[in-house]
Amino acid sequence: MLGNNIKELRKAKRMTQKELADTLHVSQQTVGSWETERAIPGADTLAQLADYFGVTTDYLLGRSEKKSSSEEQETKDLKKFLEDNLDNGMTFGNGKVTQEDREKLEIALTQIFYRYHDEFKKRKEEKGRFKF
Repeated sequence: MLGNNIKELRKAKRMTQKELADTLHVSQQTVGSWETERAIPGADTLAQLADYFGVTTDYLLGRSEKKSSSEEQETKDLKKFLEDNLDNGMTFGNGKVTQEDREKLEIALTQIFYRYHDEFKKRKEEKGRFKF
């Protein structure tokens, strides 16, 4: 359960194991071991994971199905960010965005959103919209 939850949360942020490992200052192999449940993160690391993903340690451990209300807001913020920056008239090259290009752009924008989430949140509170 723990390994699957870590993996799902990582994938929801469209992160690689390497990116999560770098964030937590561990090796990619360590993250892989957690996700396959060959190893279990220590209490401090478990708390770091919970804080990073905005969930409770109980959720990570499978003791609670509710992630957190902040995650629900984060999901709404991401959706709004993508709508503002992808769905509202974005053009590319000759003006037409193929489905493949759109998917790539969505991945890139999602990574940007999570990398700068706190900054975007502050901007949203100040201006009411996400903008670069």
